[in-house]
Amino acid sequence: MLLAINWGEFGIKAAQLLLSLSILIILHEFGHYITARWFKCRVEKFYLFFDPWFSIFKKKVGETEYGIGWLPLGGYVKISGMIDESMDKDAMKLPAQPWEFRSKPAWQRLIIMIGGVTVNVLVAFIIYAMILFVWGEDRVPMQSVKSGIWLTDSLMLDAGLQNGDKIVSIGGEPVAYFDDVNKEILTAKEMVVDRNGVQKTIVFPTDLVGKLVESKRRRRLVEMRVPVIIDEFDAKDTSYASKSGLQKGDRITAVDSVAVAYFDEMIPLVAKKKNGMVQLTVDRNGTIINLTSKVNTDGKMGLGLSPIETYAAAGTFTIDHKSYGFFEAFPAGVRKTFSKLSDYIEQFKLILRPETGAYKGIGGFKSMGSIFPSVWNWENFWGITAFFSIVLAFMNLLPIPALDGGHVLFTLIEMITGRKPNEKFLEYAQIVGMVLLLGLMLYANGNDFFGWNK
Repeated sequence: MLLAINWGEFGIKAAQLLLSLSILIILHEFGHYITARWFKCRVEKFYLFFDPWFSIFKKKVGETEYGIGWLPLGGYVKISGMIDESMDKDAMKLPAQPWEFRSKPAWQRLIIMIGGVTVNVLVAFIIYAMILFVWGEDRVPMQSVKSGIWLTDSLMLDAGLQNGDKIVSIGGEPVAYFDDVNKEILTAKEMVVDRNGVQKTIVFPTDLVGKLVESKRRRRLVEMRVPVIIDEFDAKDTSYASKSGLQKGDRITAVDSVAVAYFDEMIPLVAKKKNGMVQLTVDRNGTIINLTSKVNTDGKMGLGLSPIETYAAAGTFTIDHKSYGFFEAFPAGVRKTFSKLSDYIEQFKLILRPETGAYKGIGGFKSMGSIFPSVWNWENFWGITAFFSIVLAFMNLLPIPALDGGHVLFTLIEMITGRKPNEKFLEYAQIVGMVLLLGLMLYANGNDFFGWNK
C-alpha cells in the first residue's frame, strides 16, 4: 500500500496544504491579537499549531510568547482573562484586572471575537483581487459550447443525461458560463437540456452527492464535449500514445475504421482492445494518415485531454478573457468572495439534510490536500487558499462553544439581556464545545482514511 503512493505528488500536495493553512491560521489569530491589543488586553501567547506539553519553537517578546506548537490542528492566541482553549481556571479565580478580556465592555469583546473571521474575509477578497489583477479571468460562455456536454461520471448517465446534450438551465436558472455547471448540479434538483432540438427535463436523485461520495470519485461530473486533438507530448512521456507517431495538432477521426468525432466516442473503442492494438485514422493538417498504437491492461493508450486553449483554437467553444486593472480588481475580488461564500453555504446546507447523503463526504486533511494540484501552480495555490479562508471564516462563525461563533453568541445574549453569563457556565460550555470539535475532527479524518460512511 505504501509503495503504491506517489510520494513526490503526495509531498507537493502536503506542502501546499501546510503552507496554506499556516498562512490562514496566523492571519486569523492575528485578527484576534490586533483587536485585543487595540483595546489594551494583554495577550499572553500567540501560537501557530497547538503546544500541549511542549512547543517546537517559542520566544517571548514583551508580554507575549510567540511560538510554533507540534500539534497541527489550528492555532491560538491566549488573551488574559478569557475562557478559551487554555482553560486557565486559576487565573479566572483571581480578581479581574483592567488589562483582562473579562474587564472590557461587551462591544469590545465582540469585536475581539470577530477579529479573526473579519481578517479571513479580508484575506479572501485581497487574494482574489490579486489573482484577477495578475492573471485575469478565463471563462467559457455556455452559448459557445457547440458540441454539448461530455458525461465524465456514470452518475450523470444514470440520471438520464446523454453525451452531446446542450444545457438550457440548471435549477430553473440559465447558466451563463460552463465553468459554473458542476457546482450548480450539486445543489440543483433538475436540469433542462436540449437533445437534438427537443428540450428534456432531467431530475437529479436527492442523494446525488451521497452517491458521488460513495463512488470515491473526485472528478467533475460533466465536461465540455471535445474532439480528439493531440497536444505536444512531454519528453518524459512513455505512454503508448506518445510512441505511436502522433504529433501535436493531429486529430483522430477513426479507431479501427469506426468514425469518432469526440473524445468520449474514442474511449470505449480503445477500451475494447485491452492488451491489444488499435488502428488510428488521423487528420494531420488535412492529410489523412494511419497509425497503430498499443493499448495497456486498463484499456488505455495514455492519451489525455489537451489544454483548453487547443479546443478553443479549433472552434469547439470560445474563451472570454477579462483583464483587471489594479483598482478594478478589488471590487471584483469582493464580488468573487461573496459569490464563493454563497456557493459554500448552499453546499453546507446539503450536509444538514441527511437524505442527500452529503454528510458522507465530510473529510479532513486528506480531502483538503486532494484539492491541490500535483504540480505547484501559484494561481491554483492562491485560489484554493482564498477559498479555505472563506471556509475558515464561515466555520468559525458557527454558534458552537469553543469556536468564535460560540463566544459571539454568548456576548450578543449579554448585550441584549444586560446580564453576563456565569463564568462557570462558560467553562463548561467551552469543554463541551472542545469535545464536539475533537469528535468532529476525528470523524472527518476517519471518514477520509477509513470511509466510515461510504
